[in-house]
Amino acid sequence: MAGEATTGADHSAALVWTLPNALSALRLLGVPVFLYLVLGPEEDGWALALLVASGITDFLDGWLARKLDQQSVVGQILDPVADRLYILAVVVALGLRDIIPWWVAIILPLRDALMWGLVPMLRTRGYSALPVHFLGKAATFNLLYAFPLLLLGDGEGTVATLAEVFGWAFAVWGIALYWWAGVLYAWQVRRLLATTERT
Repeated sequence: MAGEATTGADHSAALVWTLPNALSALRLLGVPVFLYLVLGPEEDGWALALLVASGITDFLDGWLARKLDQQSVVGQILDPVADRLYILAVVVALGLRDIIPWWVAIILPLRDALMWGLVPMLRTRGYSALPVHFLGKAATFNLLYAFPLLLLGDGEGTVATLAEVFGWAFAVWGIALYWWAGVLYAWQVRRLLATTERT
């Protein structure tokens, strides 16, 4: 059994050049493009299309990793990093455009900063990160729906009004779940520190 676990871990660590990882890397490359579209020429239609494409590839990279047995350490890092960078890019862009209030643009990156602050503590126990739990995925799902809708809501007419209403509904739930997931993550780290020896 131990041999099988080691082989599985080695297999996961060895996988780098895979289709799921390529999709995650492609999502990362889209972050500066999104910022340019929103803050430069204000091409909101193209920016929205990019966010939709990012959401599709976010689903596909996880699905393909499981389907093709290509789950990897690199993928476990790239996927959440891409999610966080998209959220950061969107809140900063929408804050600069005055589409969302600045407290929203600050409170989300603040949570991520607190989470990054826990990483050195995890490393004292031989961990670089803990598995992402369902609550965190639900929060990210809500936020990745909220911000495109809020961007679409920055206009006139019935569609814009509806987009703004639904966008704020997703945003409020997403922010609440995002912080709740962060608190649970911090509690997990505290428990790990109390029950695991230093490495």
